[in-house]
Parts: sequence; structure tokens; C-alpha cells
Amino acid sequence: MLLAIDVGNSHTVIGLFKEDRLRYHWRINTNRDSTGDELATLFSSLLALEELTFEHVHGVIIASVVPPMHSAWLAFSRRYIEINPLFVDNAMDTGITVRTDNPSEVGADRIVNAVAAYTHSPTALIVVDFGTATTFDCISERGEYLGGAIAPGLAISLDALGKRTAKLPRVDISTPLDKAIGTNTVGAIKSGVLLGYGGLVDGLVKRLKDEMAPARPTVVATGGLAGLIAPYAESLDAVEPMLTLEGLRLLHDRNI
Repeated sequence: MLLAIDVGNSHTVIGLFKEDRLRYHWRINTNRDSTGDELATLFSSLLALEELTFEHVHGVIIASVVPPMHSAWLAFSRRYIEINPLFVDNAMDTGITVRTDNPSEVGADRIVNAVAAYTHSPTALIVVDFGTATTFDCISERGEYLGGAIAPGLAISLDALGKRTAKLPRVDISTPLDKAIGTNTVGAIKSGVLLGYGGLVDGLVKRLKDEMAPARPTVVATGGLAGLIAPYAESLDAVEPMLTLEGLRLLHDRNI
């Protein structure tokens, strides 16, 4: 089975593929101080829940935006899986041409998302990834990565609101919002965050589409918070929560 690992700033998403099918997936906190042995302890516990062991893993690919985690995942893979993992970087054959000013600055996860989205739908695309940051990635009809936009993530905004205001509480925004006019503090915060982020997405997507004209890009959402924001963003055409893991599988197949 193929082990695909997406190391984000807040969470790490792990998937196990059997051929082209995602069989298992887990989301864990990203701990920048973890060692390879600690990662092995955690991952072996996850495998045990599915009656699996390290011996079931025959390939490893990793996309990371957290450089301190590189050595830990490398040590884990070499010692416990006995495989040198593939790391997504600028030297990898992705099939995507990066047209930005400094291609080396583009995060691995953004390239992986572009690969997955374009492989699934070879047309002009905007991929919106709702993670620690909310990123917007533009792909041309020819499969070129054009660039995009980066905004603070929803969780960052909520955290800042709680820490930098004296009287505003931390709010659970996982329940649906029924109206824009909040009649209490919790309702007002939920309205501002959910509808505000929906408006942010719609506004940015409109500007990006204008600059990509005459192409008419399809807008795909992914990331841990995509399902939460999607009902409040009219510009999203599809939600693919496992897009990054799928992109890792495609890149592994392309580079082995």
C-alpha cells in the first residue's frame, strides 16, 4: 500500500492507498518537535486500529510545508518502513509548468493540489484550500500553474479574535448559521466569520476569474474546513476534501 503524507502547519493528513483507491485516512496535529520514533509510535497505533502493520506499506510520498518535520518523517520512513520516501519538491516531475516569478517559493501542497485537480479535470481551474492559510491556486487550460492568492485561515482569525479582545468568547462555528443578523455575541461572531469568509472567497474568485478570462475556470475547494465554508461561498463548484492525498498518489505513480 502507498503511504501519502500531507504535512501542514496545523494538521498532518495521512492516507493509505491500495492501488488507486484511498482505503484509510487520518488527521493528526502537526507537532514540530516530533521525532521519527514518536511518529512511528503514533502511526503504528493508527495502523493497529485497522489491523495493519508497517509491513503493509510499500511506498511513501510526503508533501510538507513545515521544514523541521522533514528529518523526522525521513527517519521514520527509513527506519520503520525501510523505504527512502519521495518528497515533493521543485526537482520532481509533476507534469505542471510553474509560471510564477519564483517557482521555488510555491508550497508543495499547492503544486500537489494543482496536479490532482488538473488530472481529474483538464481545464482551467481555481483550487481553494482551506487550511491554516486559505490559498487560491490558478491553473490554466494548458496545465500551467499561474499563481494565486493567500489569505489568513479561518482558524487563525478566530484565534486572533479570542486572544486580542477582552470580552469576546471562543465560538464553535461547526453548527449551521441561520441568519446574518446576530442577536447575541455568539451569533454575531458566527455570522462575521462564516459569511465573511464566504464573501472573501467569492470576491477573490471573481477577481481571479476576471484575470483568467476568456477562460472560465472551475472552482474546486479542498482542505479541512472546505465543507464548513462551502455553504456560504456561492463561487465553489465542487468540494474535494481528499484532493491533496490524491495528488500525492498521482505524483508517486509518475515518479517511481
